[in-house]
Parts: sequence; structure tokens; C-alpha cells
Amino acid sequence: MRSCFQIFLCFLFLSSIALGQVAQDSINQALVDTSKVPIPNDKVGSIIALGKTLLGTPYRWGGTTPTGFDCSGFINYIFGSFGFSLVRTSYSLAELGETVSLAEIQPGDLMFFRASGNSGGVGHVGMVVEVSADAINFIHSSTSKGVVINNFKTSKYYISRYVKTKRLDYGKSNPSKQ
Repeated sequence: MRSCFQIFLCFLFLSSIALGQVAQDSINQALVDTSKVPIPNDKVGSIIALGKTLLGTPYRWGGTTPTGFDCSGFINYIFGSFGFSLVRTSYSLAELGETVSLAEIQPGDLMFFRASGNSGGVGHVGMVVEVSADAINFIHSSTSKGVVINNFKTSKYYISRYVKTKRLDYGKSNPSKQ
């Protein structure tokens, strides 16, 4: 199923290049039905707000504090600040929660990516902070720039490495028990 979805994403990307901006606008609207994107609840909004205060924090392999984060360390830190106890690696985080499609994506969802172009497994994680017709913005700790926000819809790099999106239950104090 995953390979079919990756082929579909590649097709969408190549179509947008061939057909120009009109095709890109249609693809963007098909990926996310913004009429179904709820406003984040208070807990999700607070988690996102904390994440944004850490923009610019440097990348540090194995890092779990504001002196430096790797991708899963960043997610663990912001969730841990609100009483959530999560598993430590991006690969393990990808097993939590409910899988959602790009059309159903909403703020607070976790997006997972391959670490390299040749790897099929999860190697990177970010959290969705905003969804609109033009953007799926996610915050993450990147190896090159530290904690940043990127737009998935306009990133050839992340589109080509996308694996899946998961939704945690923010009503539980420990979503890893889902």
C-alpha cells in the first residue's frame, strides 16, 4: 500500500511540473480538504505554541533538550512538557496512534519520512502546525538548520521521502499506551 501511495505522490509531483501552477493548485486542494481541518484543541495548540518557541534551536544527534534536539528528541521534549511519555525514536513513534491520510491531516498530527532516498523505513518525524489549501506546515529538527517549519506541499525533498501521518489521542496523558 505504501509503495502505491509513494508512486501516487511521485505522479502528483511530476504532474505539477508538467502542467504548471494550475495543476499544482488542483493537487494542493485534493491533498487537504481544508473544510475538514479543525481548529486545534487547547492542548494541541499549547504543544504547537511551545514547539514554535524553540525555532532555531540547533540540531544535535541524540539531543533531547533546548541546547540541541534530534527530530524525535524534539517531539519527545514538547510532548513531555505536557505530561506525555512517548517512545524515543522516530521509527517507534511511527507505530503509535491512528494512521491518517494527507486529506485528513490536521495540526498536531505527526508526519514521518524516510531518512534517505534509498531507505524504506522511517527515519525522521515532524509535527503538523498548520494546514491550509496552500500548505501543510510542519515543525521539526532538521540536521541542517535545527528546529524549523517547512511546507510539505512545496518541498520536493519531503514529498519524495514521505512515509505516513499518525494522529495521537491528546485526551490521554500517555498516548504511547494507545
